Amino acid sequence: MTHFFHTVIIGAGAAGMLAAARIGQTGHRVALLDHAAKIGEKIRISGGGRCNFTNRHLNGHDGSAYYVSQQPRFVRYALSQFCADDFVALVEKHGIAYHEKHKGQLFCNGSAQEIIAMLQNECAEGKVTWHTACTVENVETFQTASADNDPRQPRFRIQTAQGIFHARNLIVATGGLAVPAIGASPFGYELAKQFGHSIVPPEAALVPLRFEHWAEHGYDRLAGIALPVRISTGSGKARMAFDEDLLFRHKGLSGPAVLQISSYWHGGQTVDIDLMPDTDLAAALCEGKAGQKIQLNTALKSLCPTLPDRLLDTWLALPEFAPYAAHKWADVPNAVLTRLGHSLNRWTLLPSGSDGHKKAEATRGGVNVKEIDPKTMQSKLQSGLYFIGEVIDITGWLGGYNFQWAWSSAACAAAAVCREAV
Repeated sequence: MTHFFHTVIIGAGAAGMLAAARIGQTGHRVALLDHAAKIGEKIRISGGGRCNFTNRHLNGHDGSAYYVSQQPRFVRYALSQFCADDFVALVEKHGIAYHEKHKGQLFCNGSAQEIIAMLQNECAEGKVTWHTACTVENVETFQTASADNDPRQPRFRIQTAQGIFHARNLIVATGGLAVPAIGASPFGYELAKQFGHSIVPPEAALVPLRFEHWAEHGYDRLAGIALPVRISTGSGKARMAFDEDLLFRHKGLSGPAVLQISSYWHGGQTVDIDLMPDTDLAAALCEGKAGQKIQLNTALKSLCPTLPDRLLDTWLALPEFAPYAAHKWADVPNAVLTRLGHSLNRWTLLPSGSDGHKKAEATRGGVNVKEIDPKTMQSKLQSGLYFIGEVIDITGWLGGYNFQWAWSSAACAAAAVCREAV
């Protein structure tokens, strides 16, 4: 059976569903294809099940600082055309209660399933045709002059397990490689390469980091501790830093601080962690010791009231500091106190790697944005071919930025295909 559509969208995730709804609501025939039987799984599991669906910081100004890409400014136009408030208006239209957690992050009060249902209802309003559990087997173009110049003619032939689809426009919204357990695959990258696009090598982003010899230093005993830190990596103009919460694990570090910095970290680079931001511990230890009769371990705990005793005890058990832990503070050499303070203000670690795509929340890399029109999301190499969402080399910060990119890029692509009447 052959199906004829104005637009076929491959990938029924956040970006795909919003694009389908907006195109369908203008009266065009839209088919939404997905190889999974159950759609919206990444939405469902996001934000602890409450979906951090956008961020207030993406309203009315340049949002490129919140994105990682070979060309971060690529996001500017799309984010200006469909901003956080535009998506919030849609959420409010459907009566979904939400709240701001912190740093502009917006979550559903209830379940992330409400966002999925909202997008499904929007698609229903646009009479979108759904084809789930539908594997795409082959995509070809009609190599005729009329196919490209006559808006009534299809450009693409998409062969699937559920029949053949002819479409004027093809939108690729297949996402990245994060969380393969819910269906992530490299299909979108392979399809892009078929049409001559280059791919920025995909890597895990927003992901926990691992370290060699973790247990040997006793850090595994700190598992479960969470605390605010300042974390940084890189050098010069490329150096990035975040003030976020750190979480110790049995085999490394996680928490918002590490997830954020992981998007900027590259193999071979170190990561610096300030466990007491805005406090110069070396100076405090050296300047405060005069006449003190208390032991160093007691002094350190009094100077670091926000750090758990378990962490400080582990620190003072390190070979470099263990001989002085029970010494009178006033008798400990300044050189030792300086090293101790610096070790807590700039704990330098060399990650051995990350938990990979299995535990990542996003993918860094993807279809090269140099080959995509930032105002339409259309390929510069193939007319009628569009890329939206995470499949592109655009990765947002933790905190709703990736979802907003999905919404904004989808809205831009939808507007572009609708401008071409059939």
